[in-house]
Amino acid sequence: MNKANEANFDGLVGPTHNYSGLSFGNVASLNNVDQPSNPKEAAKQGLTKMKALADMGFIQGVLAPHERPHIPSLRRLGFTGSDAKVLEQAAKQAPKILAAASSASCMWTANAATVSPSTDTQDGRIHFTPANLVNKFHRSIEHETTGAILAATFNNPEFFAHHPALPSVDHFGDEGAANHTRFCPEYGEQGIEFFVYGMAAFDASMPRPSQFPARHTLEASQAVARLHGLSENKTVYAQQNPQVIDAGVFHNDVIAVGNRNAHFYHQEAFLNTEKMQQDILSAWGNSAEKFHFIEVPSALVSVEDCVKSYLFNSQLLSHGANDMTIVVPGECQNIPAVWNYLNSLVAGNGPINAVKVYDLKQSMSNGGGPACLRLRVVLNSAEHAAVNPHCLMNDTLYMTLNQWVDKHYRDRLIEKDLADPLLLMESRTALDELTQIMQLGSVYDFQKG
Repeated sequence: MNKANEANFDGLVGPTHNYSGLSFGNVASLNNVDQPSNPKEAAKQGLTKMKALADMGFIQGVLAPHERPHIPSLRRLGFTGSDAKVLEQAAKQAPKILAAASSASCMWTANAATVSPSTDTQDGRIHFTPANLVNKFHRSIEHETTGAILAATFNNPEFFAHHPALPSVDHFGDEGAANHTRFCPEYGEQGIEFFVYGMAAFDASMPRPSQFPARHTLEASQAVARLHGLSENKTVYAQQNPQVIDAGVFHNDVIAVGNRNAHFYHQEAFLNTEKMQQDILSAWGNSAEKFHFIEVPSALVSVEDCVKSYLFNSQLLSHGANDMTIVVPGECQNIPAVWNYLNSLVAGNGPINAVKVYDLKQSMSNGGGPACLRLRVVLNSAEHAAVNPHCLMNDTLYMTLNQWVDKHYRDRLIEKDLADPLLLMESRTALDELTQIMQLGSVYDFQKG
């Protein structure tokens, strides 16, 4: 067995972070529409969490934001002239389209891609497939830049394989690692890749939600598994409960989270919980390591409280065997049922025995908690050494990025500010400097209109 560790690569919040209410099905996003945002505070809150995990001894990386407003998308939609004219026309004729082209949603890198470790893949490399995020226009324009940033971060073809996004149609709607997790006795052993989907696109007889969209399809998950060369007997698919999607659980990581030998989920998370458990145990096999299903009963924590607190949009971090920390947002402390449950959980005899709380209010107000902000990548020592070192968190990078944020970010932004040509110039200037800091090459060049 190769010794390996799970790294977290968090999205750095971009300069145009705002609350435009673009994500139908995401309760927090809709509830905070038109509120002023604070991009500077948002970026610093994310950096604080990244640095804290690095200080705890975990491998922590940073994924750069995308250039916004995205002028090429606006030009494709018929807005013409100089960049300033494009912004002016879009603001006058289609302000919500401008808001979509200005979203900083790439900060939620759980949606950036699906990642399979080298121990799980046929060719022994780590595989990345950027998510097409086709269900939301503002996210569907991300995957090209996401792919470029991932390729600049994991840039050695001996260790890393990069695939293009799946076809951008609803039948292959792919929301990335927000609907994917991995179970394993140890990170360096072959694991179970667990895909959760909202509907089967080519089978109308299967259940699907009626109020909010099922963003991720079975067919997308199956395609990614084929691209990554996964073993059939170590790949498990489960359908999300359509009723919880209609309750605001737009991704599986809002109602469940897994790590190593633990699956932490709500009683109502899956359409068929018993089958999910049986399929995982069958794939787990005869491992000496016990597998833990930690099911939270509705009687103790309601689905509504899960959505309000983002209890399950948490990070499970392993320090060793049966020694896990759960990282949760501050909102969990504000709901007694959730906080009481967490305290009883870590006091029990299960694998989760510590809780860490972080203030991520700027992200949470747009519907993204700790799990949304990170993309998990299992790395052995050789793969770790092959990662772009300028993207790995340490004391120097933390200080440099905080200074960079102070220099380039605004501390207040509302939707009408998105039409300001100065904001675009501020974003471009900031990203040009960031390219040098993180040694990203030309990942932004093709975005400029």
